Amino acid sequence: MAGRINDEDVKAVRDAVPIDAVVSEYLQLRNAGGGNLKGLCPFHDEKSPSFQVSPSKGLFHCFGCQEGGDTITFVMKVDHLSFSEVVERLAGQAGITLRYEEGGYNPSHQRGERIRLVEAHKVAAQFYMDQLESAEAEIGRKFLAERGFDQAAAAHFGVGYSPAGWDHLTRFLRGKGFTDKELITSGISQEGRRGPIDRFRGRLMWPIRDIGGEVVGFGARRLREDDNGPKYLNTPETPIYRKSQVLYGIDLAKKEIAKSSRAVVVEGYTDVMACHLAGITTAIATCGTAFGGDHIKILRRLLMDNGSARVIFTFDGDSAGQKAALRAFEDDQKFAAETYIAVAPDGMDPCDLRLAKGDEAVADLVEPRTPLFEFALRHIVSRYDLETPAGRAAALDEAAPVVARIKNSGAQHEVAVQLAGMLGILDTQFVVKRVSQLARWARDRGGRGPAPARTQQPYQAAATRASAAGPALTLRNPVYATERELLKLALQRPELVSPAFDAYGVDEFTAAPYAAVREAIIEAGGADLGTQDPQAYLVRVREAAPDDAVRAMVTELAVEAILRRSVDEVYAGQQLVAVRRRAVDRRIRDVQGSLTRLGTHSDPARLSAVQEELMVLQRYDRALQDLGAQAL
Repeated sequence: MAGRINDEDVKAVRDAVPIDAVVSEYLQLRNAGGGNLKGLCPFHDEKSPSFQVSPSKGLFHCFGCQEGGDTITFVMKVDHLSFSEVVERLAGQAGITLRYEEGGYNPSHQRGERIRLVEAHKVAAQFYMDQLESAEAEIGRKFLAERGFDQAAAAHFGVGYSPAGWDHLTRFLRGKGFTDKELITSGISQEGRRGPIDRFRGRLMWPIRDIGGEVVGFGARRLREDDNGPKYLNTPETPIYRKSQVLYGIDLAKKEIAKSSRAVVVEGYTDVMACHLAGITTAIATCGTAFGGDHIKILRRLLMDNGSARVIFTFDGDSAGQKAALRAFEDDQKFAAETYIAVAPDGMDPCDLRLAKGDEAVADLVEPRTPLFEFALRHIVSRYDLETPAGRAAALDEAAPVVARIKNSGAQHEVAVQLAGMLGILDTQFVVKRVSQLARWARDRGGRGPAPARTQQPYQAAATRASAAGPALTLRNPVYATERELLKLALQRPELVSPAFDAYGVDEFTAAPYAAVREAIIEAGGADLGTQDPQAYLVRVREAAPDDAVRAMVTELAVEAILRRSVDEVYAGQQLVAVRRRAVDRRIRDVQGSLTRLGTHSDPARLSAVQEELMVLQRYDRALQDLGAQAL
């Protein structure tokens, strides 16, 4: 049975691996103020960033979908790993040796499936690279050389060679302790007549890495005429490889894509290599599938959908390339970035272009570019005889719905004017009106029912979420604002509210989710702990939360910016006093109600006690009003 990872080692991993460094492997982060960073959430689609990271607290929280947690939680959610798998992966990155409290450390038994499959791919990638130096791999080295790639280029991209025998790699990996089941599950091996055999044999190999830089699959290029397999053979779908969710070269390109807000999408592995070697280090490619919605999600998180973002497709000039471009246009409206297509005049792909005309020609390829919508429209228009009224009308009928799909009304109007020019229709307004009419019809068909009901849906969803799961934006109203602010201070700046805060009861927080957070702080040992080790304190509070809803609220309050830009003891004292005065006021009203119910004929002792409590409460309220935090 797998041993439990030592708690001290888990804490060491949390402390050693900065959350912003980990999150930055998956999306672009920008300054959000107050020491926080923001980006587009990787857990739901959004157009403006509501995902925030607090490096000082080691936490993230999305104010859109309510996902939140620490570094370990983030990797668990984004890569679908178990707790132990994430700790082991991060420990490996940080150079921390983990201790297990039951049975010691036994990697073959204690590492999760994904960790094992990734390790198998890592070992396989190095095996293939080593084989590229063998005599048998001369055909592979020749293939690379003929396309302008030297040994350094091959090493940079991790290109290797798979021996032509049946089970060279399978036997090698068995010797490294991997089981037959793991090799089959990974896609590296496949079932043969007498057991597992190598899936890739006698081919040039490209390692396919995920956005975090881990090898999750391979692309294999046929080299010999007697190889009856496809020209390119990719890893099959596995627990760690989904071809629709990976982009070749993303691990090398992601930082430059985020920095420049530009991505260049090419068609193959050698095209990515050619572009990078020519200085276009934002180049990426799909892996044996069309560019689609999941690929867009990866890019959008890196591009941040700002106004200057650009995505440039460099499809081949042949008919297959044109079809690929048109498929990309189908998803164009999922981007907030502007999309373009760049096709070399002679139809060469970037690899051939670099070989024929050099690096500068490849760099120039992506500069004079055509908007993707214009390419799509010209492709449509080219199939009609525009010299006849019937031809122009037919072209308009097919092209206008394409323009109507453009969501931005200003851009839609501008493209409609361009379409009129392409068609040679002098009455520009006729085309503009036709496009507007189609857009309006599309909106009507897509949203049946009265408009008020549609506009209420997001609010209703939020209200449902509030009642079912606790944390939701409906809590942000004036009645609860001060309680929320005080809890944020208790989690983010405990030194400013301690020790007074620890004397506050749960009943002083009137919103149920806030009361639950207060209870979690009590269970964790109080806010005073946060003055000693803030990060460990937040971990303890989150662990003390009774369920995921309260845990999400803790994270949200720990990450959300405090309303005052300059936070000091005076501001903290104001929040402490405001929450306490409201609690005192509620108690005063309760006691006054008791007096009314008792009346003048009640037990004198009971009546006197209630009157005394009322006077004490009223004196305390005046002291809070006059002295502020000094009266606490």
